[in-house]
Amino acid sequence: MFSWGQFRRVVGTVTEVRTSVISQLQLRKIASDQLRYSSSMADKFKLPSRYGTGEKSVWVEYIQLAAEYKPAVNLGQGFPDYPPPGHVTKALAEIATGDNPLLNQYTRGFGHPRLVQNLSKVYSPLIGRELDPFNEILVTSGAYEALFSAILGHVDTGDEVIVIEPFFDCYDYMITSAGGVSKFIALKPKSNSDNMTSADWVLDEEELTSLFNEKTKMLILNTPHNPLGKVFTRAELEVIANLCKKHNVLCISDEVYEWMVYEPQKHIRIATLPGMWNRTITVGSAGKTFSVTGWKIGWAYAPANLMRNLQVVHQNCVYTCSTPIQEAVARSFEYELERYNTPECYFFSIARELMPKRDYLVKTLRENGFNPTIPEGGYFVVADWTNLADKIDLSSEPDKYKDYKFTKKFAKEAGVLTIPPTAFYSEAHKHLGENYARFCFIKKDENLQLTDKLLREWNAKK
Repeated sequence: MFSWGQFRRVVGTVTEVRTSVISQLQLRKIASDQLRYSSSMADKFKLPSRYGTGEKSVWVEYIQLAAEYKPAVNLGQGFPDYPPPGHVTKALAEIATGDNPLLNQYTRGFGHPRLVQNLSKVYSPLIGRELDPFNEILVTSGAYEALFSAILGHVDTGDEVIVIEPFFDCYDYMITSAGGVSKFIALKPKSNSDNMTSADWVLDEEELTSLFNEKTKMLILNTPHNPLGKVFTRAELEVIANLCKKHNVLCISDEVYEWMVYEPQKHIRIATLPGMWNRTITVGSAGKTFSVTGWKIGWAYAPANLMRNLQVVHQNCVYTCSTPIQEAVARSFEYELERYNTPECYFFSIARELMPKRDYLVKTLRENGFNPTIPEGGYFVVADWTNLADKIDLSSEPDKYKDYKFTKKFAKEAGVLTIPPTAFYSEAHKHLGENYARFCFIKKDENLQLTDKLLREWNAKK
């Protein structure tokens, strides 16, 4: 016979077991419900397909690489590591500490009045027509946003856009975001000689012609070109212009490196060619013009009917850009316009300052096993590294493309960070960039000299 106490203990144990079983079943159900809910959430709130899988850009990846391995010299990203012109930064300092409170508040959404008026003064003589500062110019959050507003403002679902490779990597993503379809054509070297220049990289005219059809909405031109430094000749631009006119196609001309053109080459604005003003949107950059890439002020100029579409995108995205920085850029333009016809004008002196840096880096690369393409414009050198293939073991690098393997291993071994050019090609054409690395030369002379030292030491160990 059980005592009353024993009976209570047995019943309690059974109850605890039953409760435990129920609790476990409930927990399993909760976990199952949470899993289904999480799966449903993940599916419903996934990245829209127009952005692909959301993979990191080459810039995100290589900035992280620089932070991890701390290479002695960063010749990857395109920005100077020395101060901009003194009058440019002085202007911003005076505005920030000045007594005009309105320069710290919102300004006109489509561009600070003083800036658009000065942009008109700069560009009107260059394109041979009077630019309406308030209807034909838009100030944007860097040239990046000018491209975004131009592409999103004009490309509709199913529209085709011709993109010249290698290209600034954002072009394709912006086109896809707009519902458009990118059609790629690559610049290819006519030879692989020891004295190649960017002029040796050319388009196949027959292939270019074949890309135009009734679906073609736009062609994106970049001159001077990043990363090759190619300055398109008038003859090359006329081929593009004639095809745009024949097929009623819009041209986005990315001209952010317009002042960095090395003699004897000349920068020709495609908007000035016969019949092209009415179908061209030209993009510029204060970051490149005044060596202040962190200021993120750019612009576009075009006929008012084309500019209207950009304004719609801009007003519903960025709305307006930083007032004090726009004011500082406006004053910087005024300063340069006052000395426009003198050798000191930064628009012209910057190319003279950069040419010795370019030549020094080209010489360094040649003497250390690379085969560089001499750029006619911009501040990048693309160099073939395949002569060094037997000196560097890439087997430890897991990347798909050889240039990614090379640039990462080279940064770790030699202490020099560069950029892999396949980032600037479509999937079908990435093989065209695998044998190259992109070097930036808008750097202090001592850092270019350090690059030379590091490359010689690396070579000596091999």
